[in-house]
Amino acid sequence: MTDAEHSPIRCQAVNDILARVGDKWSMQVVMSLSAGPMRFNELRRAIDGISQRMLTRTLRALERDGLVDREVTPSVPPRVDYSLTMLGRSLREPVAALGVWAMENRSHIDSARARFDAEE
Repeated sequence: MTDAEHSPIRCQAVNDILARVGDKWSMQVVMSLSAGPMRFNELRRAIDGISQRMLTRTLRALERDGLVDREVTPSVPPRVDYSLTMLGRSLREPVAALGVWAMENRSHIDSARARFDAEE
């Protein structure tokens, strides 16, 4: 990587995106929506432990970032469906790969943490 590719501006842009991808709930929402569109309460039931408020905030952030689409169907009550955009769908593969890596290396990381903590 050259100095131009590793500039503070580029690093900040990457950090900003990784903060979204790496937060506690965003990738669970993305992976839940991988199967297809879902309504709010379906998502809430699919993601163990997420509160209504946090799901709302997460969906709004993902929509703002262009990863999730919100479609309102006029009815009584209004029907709201959430789905992945093309950009959101493109995120599934790297997220799944990172998940596989994490599961394959969890024991190594746990061992390293234990050694580090024992030295403290």
